[in-house]
Amino acid sequence: MRAGVAVRDVTPPLGTAMSGFVARASPATGVHDPLLVHALVVEDTALVTVDVVGLHEDDCTRIRQRCALPADRVVVHATHTHGGPASMRGRLGGPVDETWLERLITTCAEAVDAALAGAEPVEVHAGYGADPGVARNRRRPDGPVDPALPVVHLRRPDGSLLAGVVSYACHPVVLGADNTLLTADYPGVVRRVLARRLGGPVLFLTGCAGDANTGHAASASVSTAPTASRTFAECERIGGLVATAALAATPRRGPSRVAATRREVLLDLEPPDPAALAGEVAGWERDAAHADAARAALLGCWAEWGRRILTTPAGPPTWTGSVSTLVWGPAVLVTLPGEPFAAAALEIRAHADPGATVLVAGYCDGCPGYLPPAEEYAHGGYEVEEAHRYYGLPGPFARGAAERLVAPPRSAGEVAILP
Repeated sequence: MRAGVAVRDVTPPLGTAMSGFVARASPATGVHDPLLVHALVVEDTALVTVDVVGLHEDDCTRIRQRCALPADRVVVHATHTHGGPASMRGRLGGPVDETWLERLITTCAEAVDAALAGAEPVEVHAGYGADPGVARNRRRPDGPVDPALPVVHLRRPDGSLLAGVVSYACHPVVLGADNTLLTADYPGVVRRVLARRLGGPVLFLTGCAGDANTGHAASASVSTAPTASRTFAECERIGGLVATAALAATPRRGPSRVAATRREVLLDLEPPDPAALAGEVAGWERDAAHADAARAALLGCWAEWGRRILTTPAGPPTWTGSVSTLVWGPAVLVTLPGEPFAAAALEIRAHADPGATVLVAGYCDGCPGYLPPAEEYAHGGYEVEEAHRYYGLPGPFARGAAERLVAPPRSAGEVAILP
């Protein structure tokens, strides 16, 4: 097979609004580590990873359409760092720097084309590293996590590494809301360590991490107070653990084949009752007047969202996303939109060919919010009941939406996730 890789720096200027924590009001005051675009082309398929909290599906489409490759064979993934800039209009805070965003879109497409132009012969090797033991279910102690650590090496005929790919399902929120330095969080550490040890650039794919982080509840981020467990030193430690586990993997060569599928999936939303929402908005505004700064910021965000929903004509209560599969020899990459939970990855991997190395990534080709499995709705919580307000959706995803993403085809016009 032929493959190429390109890496570009897309770090925005200081003063850019940051995203990922509604409690954080400060813009970026410095750069701890660069925010990067990685583009990996394998034959006529491509994977682009971007160090941002998310990208709007419309902008992902623009990137894919600007590439020289067929748009339906390109996947755009956001690593979901919470130490990056506002990157989605109307979602997760802002404002978005439109000049920077346009440069980002152009850079992503140019990186794909550069990788394609520099393609050279490779063999694809894939396998699993040991569970690094980092991810914790952040919603409940008995909740599932996805412990898999799939690793892919693309090696030249002389054995040197053209590029690598590693995926892990853990929220990139080692750094908290007190951090105002731009950073890729622990995925940046993983890439740096692996690139140094393996001798080539490494892409990081954040897995189905909607319910997983390193051990704190989502509510812990409604504060800008520094904590000893959310520092750059801890980020180095966490990234080092993941990188060490990945280095212990023994990727093996598989069949030389490349394939790609993409299907559109219509997901239902559950908008609130207008009368009930009006009452909630009044309550949020009243409570915000007596709350501390971080809590007031959260309540203010919810109230602003509620007023917009109440004054905007209602559209169809649905959202359409893309599910893609890229097959690179022994590696199968299944890419999902939004923030799926661990259950999605576990379900997909359970139905895969046992000889394949399966990477299941969220945050691909659009990031509209959390996609909990049906059994999580009874537990409530931020991801199920509240996050859609910060995401700007008219309501949360309806029960069953996550299952629809990973379901087998329901008609002759649909294609399976796993070819």
